[in-house]
Amino acid sequence: MNGHISASTEAAIRLGCFVGVLLVMAVWERLAPRRTQTVSRPLRWTSNLSLTAINTIAARLVMPVTAVAAAIAAESRGWGLFSLVDWPNWLEILLSVLLLDLAIYLQHVMFHAVPLFWRLHKVHHADLDLDVTSGVRFHTLEILLSAVIKLAAIAALGPTAIAVIIFEVLLNAISMFNHSNIALPLHLDRLLRLLVVTPDMHRVHHSILHHETDSNFGFNFPWWDRLLGTYRPQPEAGHEGMTIGLPTLRNEHETERLPAMLWLPFRSTEGPEW
Repeated sequence: MNGHISASTEAAIRLGCFVGVLLVMAVWERLAPRRTQTVSRPLRWTSNLSLTAINTIAARLVMPVTAVAAAIAAESRGWGLFSLVDWPNWLEILLSVLLLDLAIYLQHVMFHAVPLFWRLHKVHHADLDLDVTSGVRFHTLEILLSAVIKLAAIAALGPTAIAVIIFEVLLNAISMFNHSNIALPLHLDRLLRLLVVTPDMHRVHHSILHHETDSNFGFNFPWWDRLLGTYRPQPEAGHEGMTIGLPTLRNEHETERLPAMLWLPFRSTEGPEW
């Protein structure tokens, strides 16, 4: 089956899911917003989505293979954990998605802990508001580095191409979902966050307070935060009262305009971030 998944098919699946989730969440944010936003929506959307387009082009030009192509190559060469045992297909897909999600969680922790990587990742955290476009706002160099880490994880695990497509679509869709500015009923949020990272859960991670920023690292599933001690259920100031972003970057000219976003990791910093 894997050999029949072409690059064009993969791209069509991912683009279709991206556009569909983006539109659904954008409408939902309009109908039921969680917070009052402070920055011009057209400004943020133009910058965040332009950065996403640049990242897509850069990844295609710089990276020699896609994640799906890497999975096909790993399987054909007998690489990775899943080549060692004749797993049932459903179990291999399930384990692949879970283990790749764990790898993304650990990568996320690393991007906060290592100063050089944090310089790249703070472009994501510098956003002064959170909405669906924040879920795809990452510096181009972070995207390329993340792709290399993902390829290494795929080589180590040897998942099927179907498993990788499912993971890629989930990662993109749930990232847009849990960054979105939507109001969920509290009882529904409590139920959902047993299975998936919700907007209220992830919003804590974008707090201006350092100890809240260094929590809730999960993208898809909430279990890694709970198991590894990085889970924080709610922000101290409440969701309506909390401040989004970084304390040293409060000017929208520095945080919400594309040239400044691209240059941000290379700016000299004076004093600690917090």
